[in-house]
Amino acid sequence: MTVFRLSPAVADAFPDTLIALVTATGLRGHEPWPDTAATLEALERQLADGTWQPADETDPRIEAWHTAYRSFGTNPRRIRPSVDALGRRLAKKGTLPRINPAVDSYNAVSVRHGLPAGAFDLDHVTGDVDLRHADGSEAFTPLGEPDTIENPKPGEIIYADTTGVLTRHWNHRDAHRTRVTEDSTHVVFVLETLHATRDGHLLKTAADEVQNLLTPQAEQTAVQYLSAAQPQATA
Repeated sequence: MTVFRLSPAVADAFPDTLIALVTATGLRGHEPWPDTAATLEALERQLADGTWQPADETDPRIEAWHTAYRSFGTNPRRIRPSVDALGRRLAKKGTLPRINPAVDSYNAVSVRHGLPAGAFDLDHVTGDVDLRHADGSEAFTPLGEPDTIENPKPGEIIYADTTGVLTRHWNHRDAHRTRVTEDSTHVVFVLETLHATRDGHLLKTAADEVQNLLTPQAEQTAVQYLSAAQPQATA
């Protein structure tokens, strides 16, 4: 079992934060996921016919993350929150990337609701995971760049386990070590909002949607939440 913790300093700086942890065990990533495929196609069709478009940086959901990034020294126009980058890519290309069914599932839900989402292969996580400020000594190897090592700046908000950084700039980019592939069988999916008072209902809807996409492809799923009032959960 992996314990996820929201550090007191992050909770103090962003007191309305709410994070959903959707855990799946026994995932079958090599099988077709028809519900995920249909969700992606429906989203792209809605974009094409003009009935829906992804949130951009003028949307309060995205704007909040830009403000947060600036507060810990990251330029959000250069290093964008994941949902912002994904929405911009979708708006430009008209399609979402197809990575693998598990990743495609959270990408679709993320961009549909304008909420950042990511995932970690728990079989490659060491110890517990903390959402905290970096001290500058941590090591990060970006997704798709296994030979690269970066060091977050002190004060940058990161997800980290006992080995290193799992996500830089809160939710900009995940680590190579804990990436989710077709072989991943024990995965935690993370969805986030900085404004639970305003968008908590959206987050819970999004978490339910992710869980519904995972359930036919997994032995077991569960949803838990992290907040300032409940800063620890086990995945």
